[in-house]
Amino acid sequence: MEYALALVVLIGLVALVVLRPLITGERDDGAEAPDRAELEAAKEAKYREIRDAELDRQMGKLSEEDHRAVDRELREEAIDILRRLDAVAGKASKP
Repeated sequence: MEYALALVVLIGLVALVVLRPLITGERDDGAEAPDRAELEAAKEAKYREIRDAELDRQMGKLSEEDHRAVDRELREEAIDILRRLDAVAGKASKP
């Protein structure tokens, strides 16, 4: 009888731990990982674009004026990505 009662209590505790996030609507830190991973990949891609634009300027494929315009736009996009990364990091650090 005591064994059966202990088993029922154990099953109840496991069910509470497993179902708690579903009941309360809490998100696990792992749920934000894809957003962060996507933003990290976007950041690296944007940095690569900035380097490619600089290389194009050095090789004469872009004029100085065109390079400045492209570089400015790419850096603004990179800053936006960095801000979004900071926002995700801020949400992840909150308890």
